[in-house]
Amino acid sequence: MALPKSNRLRSRHDFKAVFREGVRFHGSYMTLRALRPCSKKSPSSDTSPINQPEQTLQTTPARIGISISTKVSKKAVVRNRLKRQIAGVLSGLLPKLASEWRLVVVVKPTAAQQECESKDFLQELEQLLVKAEVIDGHS
Repeated sequence: MALPKSNRLRSRHDFKAVFREGVRFHGSYMTLRALRPCSKKSPSSDTSPINQPEQTLQTTPARIGISISTKVSKKAVVRNRLKRQIAGVLSGLLPKLASEWRLVVVVKPTAAQQECESKDFLQELEQLLVKAEVIDGHS
């Protein structure tokens, strides 16, 4: 199952921004790079809500990219299988993700060598997302 288009990092510019400014969290199968959303607080945010009209702020959903280099495997079949497994795990975690985050999952070569299962990805991804404070660890 692929990620919805609204939840995908697509442009090279977005990937570069996450790699340049994001925080790294390491696991045994993958590294998570997470770029926090920009906090845009206006100086008049502490005024009473009576004078301010209600705004329907549309928050952008968390956007995710998956990076698998040829160091993981020379075979595209193996890389694509890993990518599909990770995307499937992430699609199950989408309701838990905080909005406006930009995430890149970088797969390590140990993932292909170990032939790890989807449950291993799920467990490690959840741990990395909790470390990054993208999801709440109590749920």
